[in-house]
Amino acid sequence: MARDAGASRGRLMAGAADDVVLEARDIVKTYGGTRALKGVNFEIRRGTVTTLFGENGAGKSTLMKILSGVEQPTSGEIVLDGEAVAFDSTTEATARGISIIHQELSLAPNLTVRDNIFMGREITKAFGGVDYAEENRQTRELLRDMQLDIDPGTFVSDLRVGQQQIIEIARALSVNSRILIMDEPTSALAAAEVEVLFGIIRELLSRGVAIVYISHHLEEALEITDHAVVLRDGNMTARAERADIDLAWIVHHMVGEHFDLGTPPTGYEFGDPVLEVSGLTILDPENSERVIVNDLDLEVRAGEIVCIYGLMGAGRTELLEAVAGRDPVATGDIRLDGRSILGESIADRIADGIGLVPEDRQRDGLVQSFDVGRNLTLASLDASMSRGSISRTKEAQRSKELIDAVTVKTPGPDVPIGSLSGGNQQKVVIGKIVATDPKVMLLDEPSRGIDVGAKGEVFRLLAERAKRGLAVVYTTSEVGECLSIAHRIIVLRRGQISAEFAPDVTKDMIMAASGEAVA
Repeated sequence: MARDAGASRGRLMAGAADDVVLEARDIVKTYGGTRALKGVNFEIRRGTVTTLFGENGAGKSTLMKILSGVEQPTSGEIVLDGEAVAFDSTTEATARGISIIHQELSLAPNLTVRDNIFMGREITKAFGGVDYAEENRQTRELLRDMQLDIDPGTFVSDLRVGQQQIIEIARALSVNSRILIMDEPTSALAAAEVEVLFGIIRELLSRGVAIVYISHHLEEALEITDHAVVLRDGNMTARAERADIDLAWIVHHMVGEHFDLGTPPTGYEFGDPVLEVSGLTILDPENSERVIVNDLDLEVRAGEIVCIYGLMGAGRTELLEAVAGRDPVATGDIRLDGRSILGESIADRIADGIGLVPEDRQRDGLVQSFDVGRNLTLASLDASMSRGSISRTKEAQRSKELIDAVTVKTPGPDVPIGSLSGGNQQKVVIGKIVATDPKVMLLDEPSRGIDVGAKGEVFRLLAERAKRGLAVVYTTSEVGECLSIAHRIIVLRRGQISAEFAPDVTKDMIMAASGEAVA
């Protein structure tokens, strides 16, 4: 991807750099006995990007929810255009020109793209009734700007996570806000789609729109930011202009030390091939003439960690879901320990030793109405059985063991899953699969929406399991994550393997093999 445009754009609005449009003064937010924010001061300037960094649980999303009317502060005040304001709802904040793109998707999956974009603010005809034709026209225009070629009448449930993320962004852009808060807007986007979003951000800045940007993709955030703020444990720990910050500065203020995502585990020999995929072809369920994965061969050995990189649409997710039994296979074979499992159900494959950590943890990985403990034990209930029924004592003990095994930060197994940070929710999903004692663990974008510290913990966990003989296959759309713990890097391009690399490969080589433009 081209990396110079962001730096040059950062100086476009230099004349307005000191024009503060919104301030948060001494903001405190308390949940029961927990202080999520501890007297935070924060300002947003017209026509610039203010990037907010911090680990999961640092208070970033809480602060943004307060600024956008989702929640109210326990104490402190919000000042908009020099006037103290109080927002009792998002409707009030939106009316004053403040919109937010939430970290977790808030779309209605049973509605169309058009209906999601205009939900609650439908365009009506002069004599009553919804003007669907005008809504369709505006939706097409928005999608064209986002370079997403789908019909406005498509149901959101039929879209992939990355496409849903673009719809979420398009909905926020449709309001024409003057302050736009973006909480992890690129967590499910491919590199080319990030560039499209950055182009839109630059256009908004030229109109004087103020942007608050939150991202765990640190290099990406540096490309677009004008100034940065770091939150840690509910406190603001640092603030600086773009010229004065780099990756080391961000990581130091976020986690207090130099940090990396690890290296491929060594000191042991790989075992026999555990997973073998041969001649695998997967068709688009909506269009049987479109091939998503084309005649693909893959072998993974016990103890080996394989990273699969590719742009959106390359077939990464479909490959993993087919191996796990979720997607149908047109041709080819899948073997576990030399035995074909092609006709087996998802439950049978879990029992055999294949576990999938899905891309969308909220929709596919967690049961939102369950607590932490029940989510952890859900895929391995047999271990909690006693005399034909679930033993709550065994289940509680097992959930505590899993919390320790995957280092979930939680007061206990009986707290709601929604109370955990994104990184800890991801560890719960991984722990659920670990509980099944898998031979092969498949992870689709395991670091999506989690901070650098949590990423490191997840990758260390996978490296430790690999040393015990677990075969690990993970996908990523972030090149830097390929160069962490993987023994082997496979690049997918249009459903086929375009290259295979050892850990000493460069980022440019990986990107070039994927068809991605290299600066």
